[in-house]
Amino acid sequence: MSESVLDSSAILALLFDEPGADRVAAVLPDAVVSAVNLAETATKLQDRGLDETAARAAVAATGVRIVPFSEDLAWTAAGLRASTRDAGLSLGDRACLALAIDRGASAYTADQAWARAGVPRVVLIR
Repeated sequence: MSESVLDSSAILALLFDEPGADRVAAVLPDAVVSAVNLAETATKLQDRGLDETAARAAVAATGVRIVPFSEDLAWTAAGLRASTRDAGLSLGDRACLALAIDRGASAYTADQAWARAGVPRVVLIR
C-alpha cells in the first residue's frame, strides 16, 4: 500500500468514530500527518474537552506518523493558494495537500470543499 496523508478532519473522524472512519482506519498502517495538521487536530481535541495528555494519547493510539513541516512544504502550500482560494481552503488544508504532493500520496479529508478545489489525489472519506 502507498503512503497516505491525513487531514485533521480525517483523524478526528477516526477518533470520534464518525462517518468515514473506516476509510481512514484502512490506510493507517501507511499514514502520515503534517505537524501543522497535528496542531489542528490537537486544538479540536482540546476544544472537545480532552487535556493535552489525553489528546496526545488519542493521536498516538492511531499510530499515524507525524512529519515536520519544512520550508519547501511551506512554499508548496503558498503556491496552492491561487488555485484553492475560491474553494476556501485554509492554510491547514494546503499544508496537508503540500505534503501529499511532496510524497506523491493521496490526501484523505472529510472536507467537501477540497473536491471543488480541483486538486489531484484527494480522497473524500464521506
